[in-house]
This record gives sequence, C-alpha cells and structure tokens, in this order.
Amino acid sequence: MKTRLYSKIPLAQTIVSLCEAKDIYHIVISPGSRNAPLTIGFSEHPEMKCYSIVDERCAAFFALGIAQQIKKPVALVCTSGSALLNYYPAISEAFYSDIPLVVLSADRPIERIDIGDGQTIRQKNVFENHILYSANLYSEIVTEKKIDDIKVQQKQHEAQKHNEREINLALNKAIEQKGPVHINVPFYEPLYDKITKPSVFPKNIPVEYPEHHIAKNVHLEMVNLWNTSKRKMILIGVNSPEVVDLEWIELLAKDPSVLVLTETTSNIYHSSHINCIDQLITSLSAEEFEELQPDVLLTIGGMVVSKRIKAFLRKYQPQSHWHVDDKKAFDTYFCLTEHIKLKPNSFFKDFLPDTLPIKSTYKSKWISIRDQRRDKHKIYLNDIVFSDLKVFETLFSEIPENQIIQLSNSSTVRYAQLFSLKPSFKVFCNRGTSGIDGSTSTAIGASLISGATTLISGDLSFFYDSNALWNNYIPSNFKIIIINNQGGGIFRILPGKEENTNFSTYFETTHNLTAIHLCKMYGFKYHSASDHEEVREKMQLLYQNNNVPQLLEIFTPRKENDSTLIDYFKHFI
Repeated sequence: MKTRLYSKIPLAQTIVSLCEAKDIYHIVISPGSRNAPLTIGFSEHPEMKCYSIVDERCAAFFALGIAQQIKKPVALVCTSGSALLNYYPAISEAFYSDIPLVVLSADRPIERIDIGDGQTIRQKNVFENHILYSANLYSEIVTEKKIDDIKVQQKQHEAQKHNEREINLALNKAIEQKGPVHINVPFYEPLYDKITKPSVFPKNIPVEYPEHHIAKNVHLEMVNLWNTSKRKMILIGVNSPEVVDLEWIELLAKDPSVLVLTETTSNIYHSSHINCIDQLITSLSAEEFEELQPDVLLTIGGMVVSKRIKAFLRKYQPQSHWHVDDKKAFDTYFCLTEHIKLKPNSFFKDFLPDTLPIKSTYKSKWISIRDQRRDKHKIYLNDIVFSDLKVFETLFSEIPENQIIQLSNSSTVRYAQLFSLKPSFKVFCNRGTSGIDGSTSTAIGASLISGATTLISGDLSFFYDSNALWNNYIPSNFKIIIINNQGGGIFRILPGKEENTNFSTYFETTHNLTAIHLCKMYGFKYHSASDHEEVREKMQLLYQNNNVPQLLEIFTPRKENDSTLIDYFKHFI
C-alpha cells in the first residue's frame, strides 16, 4: 500500500482534515505554486476525488455542476493573485442558487501584500458581497529547527486555534446555509515539503441544523385564509427533482380552487398543472387578468424565468403571498406577507391535512384555456418554417427518456418554457444570475455525477465558455446541442430593435463561427444540421452510441427566428 503523505505545513493539514471530517471529498484544483501545500494534502488523500482544471473560471463552474447534483460542498483550490478573481462568476451563481462551494485560495503572508511582490492582490474578503462567510487565516512560520521560544510557541498555538475555528465556521456555513464560502490561506515558503505523519489534529465543530416551526396562531390564520379563498395560485420556480413528494402534488391537484403553475426548471409535472406559463397568459385581456388574479399566492423554489408572470403578479397582486423556503424569501412581486422557513415537504405535511378543497371554477377555467392554447401551439408549429422554435420542438421530442437536461442562458431556457417536456427529464439551468458564462462547464461537472446528460446551448453561450472542453473528465455519454443562429438571437425580439450596423455589432454580435474545429481539438464527434429533416436524422445519430462525447450544431436562419417567435405569441390572440 502506498504511504500517504502530508504537507509539512500544519495549516494545510488542518484544512484537509476538516474537509474530510465534514464529508467534503470533491476537490477541483487549478495548478499553481502557492497552493502546493493544499494540492499535496488533497491529492495524497486516498479518498479525495481531485480534478485538475487549468482555467479557474471553468473550474469554478465545473465544481458548481458537481455540487448542484450531490447537494454537498465542493472545494475549489487556486493559487494567489488573479486566479482567485476568475471564480467570481460561479461564486455569485452559487450565492443566488443556494449551491455550496468552498473556495480555498492560497495567498502570500499579509506583510507581502501591496509591496510590489509578484502575483499578489488584496484577497481578503474579495467576495464580500456574494459570500456566506469569509475566513482569513493566520500564516505559520515553518522552520527546519525546533522552536524553543515559549512566546513563539504560544503564538503558533493561538494561530492554530484561530484557524481551526475559522475553517470550521466557514465549512459549517456552506453546509448549513447551502452557499459559497471563502477561506483565504496565506503560506510561507517552502511550499513543497512533505511528511508521513500529520503534526496537528484539529477539532471538528459539528454542523448544526436549526429547526423552524410555524407558530400555532399563524398556522391557524393561514389555514383559515386558505380554506376561505376560492382562487389560490402555486408558482414553482427553479427546483431540484423530488423536492415535493407526489402525495402533496396529487392532493393539490384534487382541489378545484388551486391552480399550480410550473416552470421548466421546476422539475414538477402533473396533468393538472399549467406548465407553459407564457403560453397561457400571453394576450389575456384586462378582464381575464383580473379573473386570474389569486387571493393567495404560494411560491416554491428559486428564480422564475417568465417575465410575463412576474409582470402580471406585480400588477395584479394577491392579498397574501407566502414563500416556502428554509433559507430565504425574495419579495419578487412586492407583496410578500409570510416567509415559511421550512422545506416544502415539511410545510405541506403540517399544513395540507388541515385544509379542505372548496368549490371553485378557478382551476377548471384556466385548465380549459391551457388546453385551447396547446391546440393552437400545435397548429402553429405544424405550419412554420425551419427556425429556432421548430428546432426546439424537434429536440424535446427526439431526446431520449431519462436524460439530464442542462439549459444555457438566455434564449435557450426561454424557448424551453414553451414546450411540455417529458416527465422523465431532469432540468437544470444557472438561473441564480442568469449568465451565459459557465453553462457548459456546469453541465460537464454535473454529468460526472448524474449520468446521461444533454446540454442545449445557444452559440454565444457555447463559444463564451469553450474552455470548458479543456477538461479530462468529460464522460463519453455527454452530449451538446448548439443552436447556432449566428449571434445573440434573443436581442432580435427586443422592443425598439432596428436592423442596422449598430444593432448587429453591439447587441446581436453576429459571427460566422462554428464548433467543428473545437470538436477536433478536444475529441468530440461532430454533427451538423441545417434543416428539419437533418435535425431529426442527426438527433438519431447523436444518441446511437456513447463511446465518445458528441456535439450537434444546428444552424438556424438568423433573421427568420425573431419574426417566427413574435408571430407565435400573436397566434394566441
């Protein structure tokens, strides 16, 4: 058996030991020198799963994808200087999407900052606006000689206790509150020395999970309001699969006064739900909006994609808005009245047994309109030309069952909202900050854990994150589908858009790039399609084997896409 080695630096030992104690076993390392003690500690640990990703921005989103799937913290390790700043896009996404990441940034000792030393920046609290906790550790002086000075030993002891406490607090915060934390780790040289036995045995402070309960009087008031309201709307945003048990979904489906609206990223499916929200509320009259206005709005999950539902609820506000989340509640519709600090299943278990279904036409009326819109949707798509909209219809019918679907921002996730997806799909998208910058890296990280994964991406999103393919861990069954409309197609439907050089250069970003050479460089099998029949044919080829990662690039007509989508919504009038 290979002898396990440890960094000689006690601080590095402490970090690795406490990560192990808290079941943090996925470590994404970007190569460097100053972080050598941490790299040695993690990579020599027989149970740590270490990944080496050169590009720190890609590394952070790759880690985000892993954490998204395992729902546990993933550690990021980088060297000092600008390397750390490249984590910021993924850190902000993790902050708003409640995904636990642990940033371990190596640094030079504090007296080396701002004196003109190489590869140094002000790393202390660098993420302060988008982080749950920032731990700034003390340096240790590592010498070859035994230190006999009592004062020096005492200072080393105090530093060790401070560091242990800060590391514990940071790691616990990431676990307890599901989000990113930053631990800044200053190291003196030498950095590469190893030993065969640890020299410190840090104390593990246990993780605490606070228990929340609804006060009895509040519970009774909510039950009374629920049981006397004939129009109750449940809106479900970004949501991990299996967050709400089928038992509660079925119970809500039987109540004629409850209308459930689900987004594509909600991962909740039922025949009684409104699953294409924009399809429903587009072109409603003022009178119809008033009829749709709920007495009670209950929201679950994270960010909501649909701008139309947000505009509707801000104008036609409910009397009461309850948000169920054990961590936070955003006042998205400017009418939040109750933050229920429970997980959805816990809330429904306590609440729904005390409720009664009441007579109402609320659900039946809007389900009837939903069905009419679905018929119009089919008629319109049967007659349209080859375009983005037609491509998405084909994709969602041809992608096999039980796929993990990763969607890029921004037009991709919005097109997906217009279709009824297969209930066996599990859908994810970086909607915390809605950026295009790390969709591919996130999808690759997630695919390591989740298995068969398809990323559907726009062209700008894909090319922006093309360094994501510089990755030795891409599963052979990973698929990418790019909708290449030669630029930012979403901007063509903006109000006030004009067809001129200024627009095509600074908004739409027109280009003639293709992914074929990237596929050759990174070992992906490449397919392309430029019409409907080719898309269907190539989709079949894409899923015929899983021997190598594959990419299908679909070229759509740039100028036809916007008019097709605009006419789609006019079709419902």
